[in-house]
Amino acid sequence: MAAIETRECETEGCCKEAKLQCPTCIKLGIQGSYFCSQECFKGSWVTHKLLHKKAKEDQTQDEGKNCMDKDINTDPWPGYRYTGKLRPHYPLTPMRPVPGDIQRPDYADHPLGMSEAEQSLKGTSQIKILSPEDIEGMVVVCKLAREVLDIAALMVKPGITTEEIDHTVHLACTARNCYPSPLNYYNFPKSCCTSVNEVICHGIPDRRVLQDGDILNVDITVYHNGYHGDLNETFFVGDVDEAAKKLVQTTYECLMQSIDSVKPGIRYRELGNIIQKHAQAHGFSVVRSYCGHGIHKLFHTAPNVPHYAKNKAVGVMKPGHVFTIEPMICEGGWQDETWPDGWTAVTRDGKRSAQFEHTLLVTETGCDILTRRLDDNGRAHFMNQL
Repeated sequence: MAAIETRECETEGCCKEAKLQCPTCIKLGIQGSYFCSQECFKGSWVTHKLLHKKAKEDQTQDEGKNCMDKDINTDPWPGYRYTGKLRPHYPLTPMRPVPGDIQRPDYADHPLGMSEAEQSLKGTSQIKILSPEDIEGMVVVCKLAREVLDIAALMVKPGITTEEIDHTVHLACTARNCYPSPLNYYNFPKSCCTSVNEVICHGIPDRRVLQDGDILNVDITVYHNGYHGDLNETFFVGDVDEAAKKLVQTTYECLMQSIDSVKPGIRYRELGNIIQKHAQAHGFSVVRSYCGHGIHKLFHTAPNVPHYAKNKAVGVMKPGHVFTIEPMICEGGWQDETWPDGWTAVTRDGKRSAQFEHTLLVTETGCDILTRRLDDNGRAHFMNQL
């Protein structure tokens, strides 16, 4: 911490004299960031570090403007070494507006996209048992989320950009009086996540054209009447090779086999054992950095649901629990890294990754798949392309 002229501490509720400034903020040119002590600084770290992230993203975008090619910049981060062949296609279109009469989650208008409700429960492992009213809200929102994903599925073909899919998703959400949950969530700039080939998750829709042979995951979450519903599927773009078919098929089987085990009394940590056993039997690995999660009035909450074996997940399933399972399965190693955009997670070896996700309600005897597809006997879309 660097000593500075006297100011007032910026920690909420603390009005003491502040003589310290965050060194990272000085380096990034962020104004302010004064604290009275190391303790106050550490206590504010969770929210404070988001300022660093935003400043770095703004800096990156400014740098990217200097190397444009026909209004499309396929290398916005000079010097960054990509792990695979995929490249971002900038600039991104501006964040899309949501009509004012649509109910918004607490982070929608937060300058850092932070959910105060989620932050207040951070670190707690208590799993909420939903009331009948809550469950009804989740049934409705998950059905709407499924409708939006089914519309996105119709878009997936060579020659379409992920930006066009995102635009369609945004319109499908607002047409259903839903807020697209990813929009501005910790400043995520789009209404859905689109993850191509080596992207594990959290891919940002952009101007890249989908190519024959790609695999594409579209991850949809919508917010309606105070509740979030979350699901995703991986699609084949045109004709894909046999290795891609095997990866996507196995990933889907990992999800469905783990769902088959969901019932009261099962420990959440058991799901990872089922998923990893099936993935490894087919020569694949399981991502460890991202997991399933509780979901209802909060986008992400307890329980954490890791997908790998021998994990330390806390909790036992009870009727009324609602959560997601969303295994990410890789052709090569499970290790990941994140692009300089702060979101796009890719395999470190550049090999492909696939994912499927459902939101589930634990019942007295098993579970209901709240995001189940209503036609084609509930089967995932890719199965019609096999």
